[in-house]
Amino acid sequence: MNIGRRVDYAVRALSYLAAQPQNKIVSRREIQNKQDIPAHFLSKIMKRLVSGGLVRSYMGAHGGFTLKKPASMISLKEVYECLEGPLFLMECLDAGERACRYCPVCKQISVWHEAQRILAAYLAGVSVGQVAHKIGLREELAQWERQRYRELAQGEALAVPSQRSTE
Repeated sequence: MNIGRRVDYAVRALSYLAAQPQNKIVSRREIQNKQDIPAHFLSKIMKRLVSGGLVRSYMGAHGGFTLKKPASMISLKEVYECLEGPLFLMECLDAGERACRYCPVCKQISVWHEAQRILAAYLAGVSVGQVAHKIGLREELAQWERQRYRELAQGEALAVPSQRSTE
């Protein structure tokens, strides 16, 4: 199973909306810029999230999006299924013998069924609110890089004097 960009971008968009003040209408452009989501993907994804009942859309010059329900009530499983349909690791878990004639005698199907159950339960237990990004991924990465640079520079500054004292 591969979680595609569509789901990744949807979770990014929702996690940004989740971190904003309640009822703040957030523009598509702000979500796009803060979460580094290509415009063509974001427009399609937001339409799906609106039709799936996860997001409310506002039209007009000051239009944008808000969450339709509390972030704590939107699970990652719900997001996945809104975009991709039911969560199935393998086609045979959904279609049974229509997908594979060996289903009645397959020894591994129970393993995949249990793996799917565990994954579905886990994703159902993680909310968009738990992965919220108040300032956006782009800015969080920039802050992390600045901090890392400072730590590296500080480490080098500490290493240089000790090397000189041993010479």
